[in-house]
Amino acid sequence: MPYAIVLKCSNASATPVTDLWREASRFETVPSMEALHYPPHLTFAVYQDIDVPLLFATAQKAFGRTPPLSVEFSGIDHFPNDMLVLWARPADDRVLRQIHHAIHEEIDPALCHEHSRPDRWQPHCTIAMKIPASAAEQALTWAAGTEARFTLTFDAVDCISFPPVEILREVKLLP
Repeated sequence: MPYAIVLKCSNASATPVTDLWREASRFETVPSMEALHYPPHLTFAVYQDIDVPLLFATAQKAFGRTPPLSVEFSGIDHFPNDMLVLWARPADDRVLRQIHHAIHEEIDPALCHEHSRPDRWQPHCTIAMKIPASAAEQALTWAAGTEARFTLTFDAVDCISFPPVEILREVKLLP
C-alpha cells in the first residue's frame, strides 16, 4: 500500500478545481478525481514502503511552521501516460520546490516513487488522471482552450495511504 505526503485545499478556494474535475471527467470512462473522495491537492512524495512515524515526523518538520499557502495556477498541462493525465500548472513553483527539497532532506529520495524524486517531480494539481487514448486529442483541445487561472489556499498537509485514500495524520497550516 503506497503512502504519500500531500498538501490539500479543503476550503471554498477549491471550487475552480472541482469545477475543472467535473468538466474534464467527460473525457474519462469514470470520473477519476471525484472518485477519490479527497479534496484538491499537491502530492509531494509517494513511498511504496516507509516507516510511518518517519513520514509523520517529516511532514511535521516540513510544514509545522508553514501558514496556509496560496498558490496561483496559470493553465492546464498534461502527462502523456497510458492514460492521459490533465493537471493545473502553478504559476510560480519556487516555494513548493523548497518544501519538496526539505522533505527529501529528511527521507532518502531513493525510497520515493520515481516521479516524486527531486530530479523528476513536477508540482501539479491533478484535474483528471484516467483519460483513455481514444479521448486524448479531444481532452487536449479542451485543456488548451480552457482558462485555468485561479488561486488555491492550501490549509493542511496529510500523510495518507491509498487506495482508497485514508488520512493517517493531518497537520493543519496555521496563520
